[in-house]
Amino acid sequence: MNNGIRFYETGEQVEQYFLIKTAIKGIASNGKPFLTLVLQDKTGDIEAKLWDVTEEVEKMYVNQTIVKILGDVQNYRGKLQLRIRKIRPLHPQEELPIDQFIEKAPVEADVMISKINQCILEMTNSKIQRITRFLIKKYEKPFLEYPAATKNHHEFYSGLAYHVVSMLDLAKAIVSLYPELDKDLLYAGVILHDLGKVFELSGPLSATYTMEGTLLGHITIMVNEIAKAAEELEITGEEVTVLQHLVLSHHGKAEWGSPKPPMIREAEVLHYIDNLDAKIHMLNRTLDKTKPGEFSERVFALDNRSFYKPTFSK
Repeated sequence: MNNGIRFYETGEQVEQYFLIKTAIKGIASNGKPFLTLVLQDKTGDIEAKLWDVTEEVEKMYVNQTIVKILGDVQNYRGKLQLRIRKIRPLHPQEELPIDQFIEKAPVEADVMISKINQCILEMTNSKIQRITRFLIKKYEKPFLEYPAATKNHHEFYSGLAYHVVSMLDLAKAIVSLYPELDKDLLYAGVILHDLGKVFELSGPLSATYTMEGTLLGHITIMVNEIAKAAEELEITGEEVTVLQHLVLSHHGKAEWGSPKPPMIREAEVLHYIDNLDAKIHMLNRTLDKTKPGEFSERVFALDNRSFYKPTFSK
């Protein structure tokens, strides 16, 4: 018996309850409609196809529906996919709570916000401190609930806050090695860089991109939020522009979504910290389901590479 989606193996037969994360309609080459389902449990998600669907079936299997599936795990183009043999909605008498299917950050929200507030408290530049505190307090609830992305990294409940806390731990270590870095600026950049995702994404569960998120993106949204916060707090000066630059440049390059490349020392470090934490998370998730002595499935966000797991590895 497997312990969840993350631990599935090719050829395994699965009979399990799942939460439908997304259901997207398509048309097959024979002209018949089908659904691409992304099914999830606490350990991860897997794609499945439901062929020859009727309108009635399409309405039955929508986002946030719990279903029971009998199927086989197969390898399709280097990724695991579930071939559905039987599927049915949850019976009313079964009453399974939705949080049974949701992956959450491994650290509780109150612990994470406490760590973040402690870093804000340690800031000595009052302008940077006040803007950071104002914005994190204003959006604290969604910040502690939202994922950091819809896929690839920290794509789970409270993933956004967990990503920030992990980055703060990296920032602390780096500042201790390079004390010439402006700690206030780096901490503020870490805390604020992805806060715009509370607008960019639709919510904590089965997140999709909002209209504002698609048209503006979290970077532009956050630059505007910093400006509005500074105005409301009656803060002026270089700190406001520099904070905006950190957010603007944290993706590093234009082709990765940054309107500006990092042009301040702390902005360059922020980009590396963000990139490192996201990539380690992707690698950990991929290698978790890879046996020692084997290569992982290809990771699209890591140049479509597969990674070898040494036999002596954890």
